[in-house]
Amino acid sequence: MSLKSAIQNNLLLKISSLNSVGVAIRMLLSFATQKIIAVFLGPAGVAHLGNFRNLIPIIQSLSTFGIFEGVIKYVAEFKEDEKELQKLFSTSFVFVLSGSLLVFLVLFFGAFSLNNWLFSGQYDFVFVFKILSVATPFIAVSALFNAIINGLSKYKQFVALNILSYVVSAFLMGLLVYYKNLNGALFALAITPILQFFFLFYLYFRVLRSYVNFKNISFQIPYAQQFLPFVVMSLVATFLSSFVEIHLRRSLVLEIDEMNAGNWTAMTYISNQYFAFTAGIFTLYVLPKFASLHTNRQFQKEVLGIYKTILPLFAFGLLLLFVCREWVILILQSEAFLGMKTLFKWQLLGDFVKMASLIISHQFLAKKMVKEFIITELISLLLFFGLASFFLKTHGAEGIVFAHFIRYVLYFLAVVFALRKFLFGK
Repeated sequence: MSLKSAIQNNLLLKISSLNSVGVAIRMLLSFATQKIIAVFLGPAGVAHLGNFRNLIPIIQSLSTFGIFEGVIKYVAEFKEDEKELQKLFSTSFVFVLSGSLLVFLVLFFGAFSLNNWLFSGQYDFVFVFKILSVATPFIAVSALFNAIINGLSKYKQFVALNILSYVVSAFLMGLLVYYKNLNGALFALAITPILQFFFLFYLYFRVLRSYVNFKNISFQIPYAQQFLPFVVMSLVATFLSSFVEIHLRRSLVLEIDEMNAGNWTAMTYISNQYFAFTAGIFTLYVLPKFASLHTNRQFQKEVLGIYKTILPLFAFGLLLLFVCREWVILILQSEAFLGMKTLFKWQLLGDFVKMASLIISHQFLAKKMVKEFIITELISLLLFFGLASFFLKTHGAEGIVFAHFIRYVLYFLAVVFALRKFLFGK
């Protein structure tokens, strides 16, 4: 069988190959902007920018009340049921409007306090928090529209939308970093969601309108109870994980130095780039697929198929990255970041186990296993927080990536135990 035929006959490979086009473009643009950031801002600037990058998913999670995965699930289930979709969209828009208002008020009126907490009073970036407060509704509505497109399995539209977003954000970031250094980078980070929203709305309004009857949107929440598990899970998974990263970065700056904080931030940046590829697979394929399975045998067969398709390719890519790590640092960052070479081993080993864990843990979302999801996520976060806080005191950034590896080994075991009925039952 030819490679083309194999891809056409395997939906996962088809989505992966389509998604990889978007990811490849994103990575090229991201590498170019990251190079500019590394050269102009150095490790210290990269660390500060990392704090604000961690704020974006927190804002998205809180402003939508964490319903992103829930919207994907229920749109996928009811995309042929106009009545149920209308109930779903009404609830979604009420959640988004309420969450956006709440986050706007916190960011706008709490900008000074948040700045002091994030930067320990050493820098004045209050203006960035003010801009982010204005951008909050755009971030929330964009996330909602993205979730609808995902749920409808509009693969081509999703990839095209992401490519356009990356082009806009990369151009803006590169331009403003070049002319305004760190202030320009932070300004670009804050206003990019606003521009992305208008592109999304302009290009995909017709697709959305064919499913969403905007005139019949009501201020009612018939799906509030169904969304509640996703709200709780998002709070744990997104809000707390981003908070932990910010805390550890602040600890590195205060207890070690900004160089360590910058190196660790650069390492997590590289990790995030290849996990961006899997994000599309999870939302476009894994979550809707798991939601549609009804027997343990079906789940076991699907997991085995995903593992056989994805994990070998992922392992090969990680091995290649480790072998070429010095070249990767010089290409993506600069000589000032060569100290991060020691971080690759434990980061990459941890990322492989993380991938294996994330695949099967999406069953929690697909089957609304709220208790199991929360317990395993809290175990993971508490392990990382405790171990990283302990090891960074003596080993700096290397201690954090070692904690990252231990965290995901234990997390994988916890997830397997929680899903033992699905994985080993008949």
